[in-house]
Amino acid sequence: MFRGRACYELRHRGAPAGYTNFLDKTLRAPTRGTRRASRPAFCAPAPLLYTHTHMASEHRASYLALYESGELSRRVRALERLLVKCSVCPLDCGNDRTRGELARCYSGALPIVSSYTAHFGEEPALTGTRGAGNIFFGNCNLRCVYCQNYQISQTHKEQIKNEVTHERLASMMLELQARGCHNINFVSPTHFAPQVARAILIAAERGLRLPVVYNTNAYDSVEVLKLLDRVVDIYLPDLKYADSGEGYAYSKVPNYTEHARAALKEMFRQTGDELVFDGQGLLRRGLVVRLLVLPNDVAGVRESLEWIRDELSPRVAVSLMAQYYATNKAATDDRYVLLSRRISETEWLRAVSLLEEMGIEEGWMQEYDTASHYYRPDFRDRETPFKDVRDFQVTSEQ
Repeated sequence: MFRGRACYELRHRGAPAGYTNFLDKTLRAPTRGTRRASRPAFCAPAPLLYTHTHMASEHRASYLALYESGELSRRVRALERLLVKCSVCPLDCGNDRTRGELARCYSGALPIVSSYTAHFGEEPALTGTRGAGNIFFGNCNLRCVYCQNYQISQTHKEQIKNEVTHERLASMMLELQARGCHNINFVSPTHFAPQVARAILIAAERGLRLPVVYNTNAYDSVEVLKLLDRVVDIYLPDLKYADSGEGYAYSKVPNYTEHARAALKEMFRQTGDELVFDGQGLLRRGLVVRLLVLPNDVAGVRESLEWIRDELSPRVAVSLMAQYYATNKAATDDRYVLLSRRISETEWLRAVSLLEEMGIEEGWMQEYDTASHYYRPDFRDRETPFKDVRDFQVTSEQ
């Protein structure tokens, strides 16, 4: 049985679009063809009710202790050595990125930042009242045919102009902190993990104190993740597929499921199933696994939930996502017809019902009727690639 939570309504500008804590709900079918005119209601975590959550009035970002001991510098050097014969991700391309040799991710020695901004579309415990401090990296080690960020993930010839120094990346982090963002949320950081660590070191020297979120496609190297232990505060991985055949067909990488599950096991080893919140209900440390529901059950949600429950813990937080819409090649290429439409209400409700069936105890889910409309970025606008929630709601009522 799901346990109850105390709900509150976020009425400030920038409330996260359509996320609900799934422990406090009566399942209701979405209303076809409607949009909510008022702010969506979210449920506040009640950590004291559960042994696997923790309320911390003050929780220092974990990388600060590593910085003070000198361990962070050692970790950075170890990560940077992986660039010489690149083994930063499971593709193990072997190119020398320190000399500008490019391979699958088309990325060299310096990070590529396509956008950085306060973002209000993440889970409520990350966005809070002032937004997550998102840093969107260009390029990617995957080639998802339905990537919603394809404008920056699959346009390497254009993205090279967005290459920045480590010092500039550190300055972006400090700027987001100065704006009042609640965390630094690295989006698609896998292929730039060494550069991210170097920038965190520089930013810590200059006063960075926010928790770090590693928002990843989960096609990560376990060796790299071990070096990121306590450098990262919050892991936010996708678990895209339960079958590596789908990973090869739709994300163009071999053995996706095996590598992603190994990565999640390492993340879980570091964080366990405890979520640490501060006094404002903001997440400060933990693991949240995202499951994007795809049409025709391409993602294999049941199998992924079973694996999370049995191999990690039923108390690992899951974020169930309804935002899929056909874009990129999935919208135009007949080879990907299974992904050529939005998910149906029936598909969504079936996925939601699995949360209780599998005994998943913690997490969030998006609201079906708004998610796929809000999460449509346009990175031609680098300052605000995502619509503000209020802007979307006004537009939908016109």
